[in-house]
Amino acid sequence: MDRKNESVAVIGAGSWGTALALVLADNGHEVRLWSHNENQVEEVNRFHTNKKYLPEISLPNSITGYSSLKDALTHIEIIILAVPTKAIREVLGKIRSLQKTPLTVVHVSKGVEPDTLLRISEMIEEELPIEMLKDVVVLSGPSHAEEVSLRHPTTVTSSSKNLKAAEKIQDLFINHKFRVYTNPDVIGVELGGALKNIIALAAGITDGLGYGDNAKAALMTRGLAEIARRGTKMGANPLTFSGLTGIGDLIVTCTSVHSRNWRAGNLLGKGQSLEEVLDNMGMVVEGVRTTKAAYQLAEKYEVNMPITTVLYHVLFDGKNAKDAVDILMARGKTHEMEDLADFLG
Repeated sequence: MDRKNESVAVIGAGSWGTALALVLADNGHEVRLWSHNENQVEEVNRFHTNKKYLPEISLPNSITGYSSLKDALTHIEIIILAVPTKAIREVLGKIRSLQKTPLTVVHVSKGVEPDTLLRISEMIEEELPIEMLKDVVVLSGPSHAEEVSLRHPTTVTSSSKNLKAAEKIQDLFINHKFRVYTNPDVIGVELGGALKNIIALAAGITDGLGYGDNAKAALMTRGLAEIARRGTKMGANPLTFSGLTGIGDLIVTCTSVHSRNWRAGNLLGKGQSLEEVLDNMGMVVEGVRTTKAAYQLAEKYEVNMPITTVLYHVLFDGKNAKDAVDILMARGKTHEMEDLADFLG
């Protein structure tokens, strides 16, 4: 495939940022991988590894680590924003103070901000002045960093209000192992990626309780209906939730041992407290923060979200995980087609 080689800054050197840096390097681009951790940057540049996050992977010479955000951004037109949602505003504030030319910002995190209830693209538009922001693109889909870094076949979606921007990022990333579709439904793509983490936490809990595949299949199916109800109420295209960033991302996050959210839920189901789980994980579990935001969204939009509500009480009110699942099973009778009608809009 003919493509223009670009210089791209990947802001955030965790597992996903590093995996995407590998995809870009495979495509012939010069990649600047920024981290606030100077020891991590030295490891990237000296040993061409990032063992904390991807221990089995060697990095090519075309990936250079940077601890100076100013240097990483010099003469850059495209950045990949790959930091946890709780760090996005802080990082964007630093970028705002340093950047002088317009940027295309590609965000790859999955979450909704509690209290403001903003999606990540809305946070970016709020933090960066219009003259600095050329386009915002969302890159999302069923994609574990561990498998992407091993060049296992992966398919994701590029979404933007500007179709040409989405197509540019499609061209930037696509190769014979990493396939990229475009989708104009930014709201649906962002919400599908964020809200499935809540269902993955709940799926992990059912597995931790030993409830088996029947329970998890039911939870995933009802969880998708719950996501679609919320999403369509907020303006998303219902068809998005039957695609890669809906059911595709839901499946991979609820069923894989690579999923941090599933692993966290599994530990909760086995009796650990949330504090113990987060200490043991040692990495950000986006679904915890998103559950708080989703609970607030359900109240704001008056959407029935029983899984989200019960999980919120497990995470933040200390409700017993087994009792929570029993509450879901004991809900009053309803008609499945009512939810299907919501899903189809």
